Amino acid sequence: MNDTVLVLNGPNLNLLGKRQPEIYGHETLADVEALCRETAAGFGLAVDFRQSNAEHVLIDAIHAFRVGSAGIVINAGAYTHTSVALLDALNTCEVPVIECHISNVHRREAFRHHSYISLAATAVLAGFGTHGYALAIRHLAHLRAGKPLQAGKPLQADKTA
Repeated sequence: MNDTVLVLNGPNLNLLGKRQPEIYGHETLADVEALCRETAAGFGLAVDFRQSNAEHVLIDAIHAFRVGSAGIVINAGAYTHTSVALLDALNTCEVPVIECHISNVHRREAFRHHSYISLAATAVLAGFGTHGYALAIRHLAHLRAGKPLQAGKPLQADKTA
């Protein structure tokens, strides 16, 4: 198993910070990438950070990381609600998959309430803003270390790393 987390972003996330900042905030995708790299480094992990508006590119990335990686964090954007192809790709994964959404999709339009991605996800984060990406990476690190989360105990980086 390698120490790399795939952080995969779907359509329109390249416009983060410009597109509907009242919903998604003012942070850019570059800001999210920096947050992910910093968080992962604290756990001795690396990040392969990708974004594509093309479904087949996202599927190819999942295929490349489905076995042997530290896990996958995916914000599939609108494909969350429509893509059986992404679900099928994620169902081949032998690593944990964390679904991440910047906004609380359950407080938005009804069509956003359904997620194909969640059917293959180990965990789902929504509504934490871009901080959800850091939470997802922390969760992967804890799963990798065999440290299940316990109520009342904070997630912390391993001080020995």
